[in-house]
Amino acid sequence: WVLLAPAFLLLALIVVYPIGKLIWNSFFDLRLSGGRGGHFIGWENYVLVWRDADFWNAVGNTLFITVVTVPGALVVGLGLALLANLPFRRKWPVRLALLLPWALPLSFAGLIFAWFFHTEYGVVNDVARRLGATTEPVMWLLRPNWAMTAICLTIIWKTSSFMALILLAGLQMIPRSLYEAAEVDGATRWQQFWQVTLPMLMPSIVVALIFRTITALQTFDIPYTMTKGGPGNATETLAMLIHKNTIDYLDVGYGSTLAVFMFIISLGVTAIYLRRIGSQA
Repeated sequence: WVLLAPAFLLLALIVVYPIGKLIWNSFFDLRLSGGRGGHFIGWENYVLVWRDADFWNAVGNTLFITVVTVPGALVVGLGLALLANLPFRRKWPVRLALLLPWALPLSFAGLIFAWFFHTEYGVVNDVARRLGATTEPVMWLLRPNWAMTAICLTIIWKTSSFMALILLAGLQMIPRSLYEAAEVDGATRWQQFWQVTLPMLMPSIVVALIFRTITALQTFDIPYTMTKGGPGNATETLAMLIHKNTIDYLDVGYGSTLAVFMFIISLGVTAIYLRRIGSQA
């Protein structure tokens, strides 16, 4: 207990106290613009959230981004990891190329791709026009479906390098003797991938999925810098709704309630993953 006390105090300071304070604030009508202290209202904020159409819209957008970008980043990241694991004579340029998208700030990536998908002078429309794919520019960020598509593509590009780095570490832990034994048994490259690589890589895949799913549920920077949640609130995520209520409207009580719902969703998804890991163990 003495040895664990410093770690426990650190976790209590940076995890337990903020979460406890968040839950406490959710039971108050705490508006910084009111000029007075908050008063206790019990479960009223939770009832308002449950009836709030903007909340359900934000939850739907967040879950859609999670469902699309997490598998997309996994597939692209696995391909990049397999490419980086090939026996190049000089491996550092390939691995540096994996590291750069991950190291790029999220907001900066959002600004770059907002320029790429710009209606008038964006690179995507210019390339499509030169290839003859379209004669009229596509309004990527001005129509709900196209805007969500652009956001998902940006997130997949940004996060696939993170998945690739974790999967590359897992690939390097697979013993070469397993592939040699499979070759002796007459297994093709495709059979080796399904029977050796994927099963041995599954622990790394689960870890990558846990981190990527939690960050996907908390998506804020890229949609905010690309569309500000527009057009309308078609691309507004739950994190953006929390930011709008807490920072823009200065309604700390209601914003805290929304954050509690995000915490519950993240906790539930993490519990599902951890149960999966336990069953595999």
